[in-house]
Amino acid sequence: MNAQLPLFFWSRMPVITAPVDIVSHLDSTDCAELLPIREVSRLTGVNPVTLRAWERRYGLIQPTRTESGHRLYSQADIETVNRILDWIERGVAVSKVGKILAHDAQQAEAIRAERDMGVEGEVPQWRARLLQAVNAFDDRQLESLYGQIFATYPLNVAFQDILMPLWNELLRHQGRFGQASEWLFFDTFLRTHAFQRLQAATLSAAPRVLLAAMPGECRKLELLVAALLISRDDLAVQVLGMGQPLDELTLVCEKTRPRALVIFSNHAHNLGLAARLNRLAMTLDCPMFLAGAASDLAQSALAGSSIGCLGSEGRQMQRRLQQFLSGNLDT
Repeated sequence: MNAQLPLFFWSRMPVITAPVDIVSHLDSTDCAELLPIREVSRLTGVNPVTLRAWERRYGLIQPTRTESGHRLYSQADIETVNRILDWIERGVAVSKVGKILAHDAQQAEAIRAERDMGVEGEVPQWRARLLQAVNAFDDRQLESLYGQIFATYPLNVAFQDILMPLWNELLRHQGRFGQASEWLFFDTFLRTHAFQRLQAATLSAAPRVLLAAMPGECRKLELLVAALLISRDDLAVQVLGMGQPLDELTLVCEKTRPRALVIFSNHAHNLGLAARLNRLAMTLDCPMFLAGAASDLAQSALAGSSIGCLGSEGRQMQRRLQQFLSGNLDT
């Protein structure tokens, strides 16, 4: 399927309502928030036939049905469509996306249960203010908001709940003239600040973990943020350059003697991934781990191997790495 990426930001979506006779049984508030299938197709680039197949065959989306059988989609439904597209672009078969979405929902619920900071209700406001600064290319306002966010929330909340979701949204929605520039502006800002934070953390004498990206399977900012989320006061993370050859990691580890090596990837892989990583692990004198979306997808394939899966959520990655290194969690 060659579905194209969505063209507009959610905050700029035109509100299109169906004819009165179609939605007569819904109240006016519901009508204002629901979109017909043709509009969802235009916004996401997924044709109506595919949208219906995702609903009927896989149960991935469940739009509201009017009395006459017309489908109406909420903003949450549209977000789900874009999440499906993200996973398909990472190489996941559509038949497997449902389990991933269910896992993501459970993980998100667990994170919300752990967090008691009232951040969820404030997130849209922070993102809206950040987006306004990005739209205006206002670096001073963006700097001010960045400082306020980190003065209010811990690092993992700031990046995972506020900054990175907006970064991903801007990355996906580059249909209008100027939107690519807005994403580049925000990406450059975040990369600069993430690197500064990471550089300060790696100046300590704490043992180091090497973090390398699977070539071509994540962006620089994603790798830097993963390093920040994994690092602790007693464990620094050294990020290797983008494009680092996997077959040369043995040499790098021999010379740097890290506490562990973490491979980061946000893409799905075929069955050859486990064998490839196991061959690399056999050449190392340190434990090796997989992190990112690939870690969630490859858990069953790597079960029983010498490679530990850290997951893709910040606190989980940090906690599981600590448990692995302390011997409290088997690989």
